Amino acid sequence: MKKIWRFPWAIVLGCVFWAGCSGGKKVEVRFATWDNAEDLDNQQALVDRFNQAHTDIRVVLEAYGDNFDTKIAASMGSNDAPDVMYMWNYPAYYEGLESLNSYIDKEGSSFRNNYYEAMWAYNSINNTIYGMPVGYTTHVLYYNKDMFDAAGIGYPAKDWTYNDVYAAAKAITEHYNDGSTKGYVFPIQYDPYDFEMYLWSNGTSFVNGEGRTKGSLDSPQSISVFSFFQKMEADGYAIAAENYGTSTMTSQKAAMFVNGSWPIAQLNEAGINFGVVEIPRWGPNPSVSILSSSGLAMSKSSAHKDAAWEFIKFWTGEEANIDRIEYELPVLKTVVSSQNIENDPVKKVFYDMLEQSQGYVPASFIVKDWSSLGSDLELGFERIFNPTTLEDPAIVLGEIAGKRN
Repeated sequence: MKKIWRFPWAIVLGCVFWAGCSGGKKVEVRFATWDNAEDLDNQQALVDRFNQAHTDIRVVLEAYGDNFDTKIAASMGSNDAPDVMYMWNYPAYYEGLESLNSYIDKEGSSFRNNYYEAMWAYNSINNTIYGMPVGYTTHVLYYNKDMFDAAGIGYPAKDWTYNDVYAAAKAITEHYNDGSTKGYVFPIQYDPYDFEMYLWSNGTSFVNGEGRTKGSLDSPQSISVFSFFQKMEADGYAIAAENYGTSTMTSQKAAMFVNGSWPIAQLNEAGINFGVVEIPRWGPNPSVSILSSSGLAMSKSSAHKDAAWEFIKFWTGEEANIDRIEYELPVLKTVVSSQNIENDPVKKVFYDMLEQSQGYVPASFIVKDWSSLGSDLELGFERIFNPTTLEDPAIVLGEIAGKRN
């Protein structure tokens, strides 16, 4: 006790709060991740670096892997949630998460403004921020340069519309004329979360601001988007694949597809001479992309929130962003600038799409029973795009919209 009383009051209180001064017990922060294997090794190295730099905090990495959602839900139910956790499904978990608004405000406007504005909507519910952006991808149009060259047509450009895509897909399919090589590939069972970006680009969405599908999902603009893809498939210029189309692209059985940044490594490994460009437009307005975004969230039940926030700042800060740059697109403007990403011909396009995709909120963040609507949409996609059915989009979408209102 005598030794404690020698310190000024501010230091004494700080030591009590952090429980970390002069040999005191470190505050333990549990950090749950969904990664495994090589990514997990990289994450542990970052955690070790944080721990070495902090005498008062010890972060323990908990790898949940494929059981992430199950374990997070169970831990919240038993009031034993990790202090910090990866997060993307905020609609399902936000009630168990701590609001980060006050923490961000204390850091100042420059702190928040260093993150791309479009990312906040994907880490918030009802204007409350529950996660700090970690990584992201927008979607872009990939194209096989060699296949375009063989067909004698110019590469896709920033101002392309989907009419240009149709014309190019037709020319490439007719050039190869082998019955299996197509100009375009898309999934039979598109993830509804991803597909909504096409509706946004055409002036509509799955639901309105109140979460109603009627008048949005079954609108003429929505029907025209579904009808376009179906027509390109029915005319024989596109293939609806069982997967997202990456294997079709790597085997050079399709010349174009839309996807996030995930296929880059596979396309490079397969030796595909590819390029990327912004998603084509449906009309005069720029196209919009969905964001696949991961964040770092704090448990509402955490007993060490200030220590958890210190780790969140580290994990989402410049040092960690740069460390993960080989497998994750940075979310900080300063890192994008310092690493010269603006001049990377591939990565730059993902940031161009990010800049023009602000202000859109996915239906999954609006509709309370999104899992039910998502299941209905998946079945609807199957009915519309399966080559054995090719049902009328107006009828299918009308049924789904009518069922929910």
